[in-house]
Amino acid sequence: MGLFLGLGIGGIVLLAVSLVLDGVVEGAFDGVLDGLFDGWLSLPVVAGFVSMLGFTGAIVLGSTGLGPGAAAAAGTLAGAGASWLAWQLSRALLRDRSAVAPHQNDLLGSTGTVVTAIPADGYGEVLLRLAGQPVKYAAQADTPLTRGAEVWVTAAPSSTSVTVRAVEH
Repeated sequence: MGLFLGLGIGGIVLLAVSLVLDGVVEGAFDGVLDGLFDGWLSLPVVAGFVSMLGFTGAIVLGSTGLGPGAAAAAGTLAGAGASWLAWQLSRALLRDRSAVAPHQNDLLGSTGTVVTAIPADGYGEVLLRLAGQPVKYAAQADTPLTRGAEVWVTAAPSSTSVTVRAVEH
């Protein structure tokens, strides 16, 4: 019974480690095992198998008159089912492309406010809204702009900077 419970608890610990240290465990092998942890040998799949093997084996051993062999067989069946479900769930999550991440070109034509003055030959900062969220970008302009000036984005040369001009009312 102790062995089965140890396997069950070990599987839960392995799952927690794989969730908390996302990718660190795989990265510790420094590319030696590339591709091995994908799919059927991913840590969540292995953790699901081990924990279900242990807990199901403990339940069968403790609640029936069957021996350790039958408990291990039942645990293996339950573990295979749990690992298959974990594999299917991870595949479904990886395929989910329902939301498109915003791109720097989505900023073109948007308005914002200068939060750090923009000199004529350097960078300042502007506050813009990207996908409804306020985001601060490095900004440059042809003419100096003071803090609080309303601006319009004319270009997005990088993912962290924009070119702006003053909004004329």
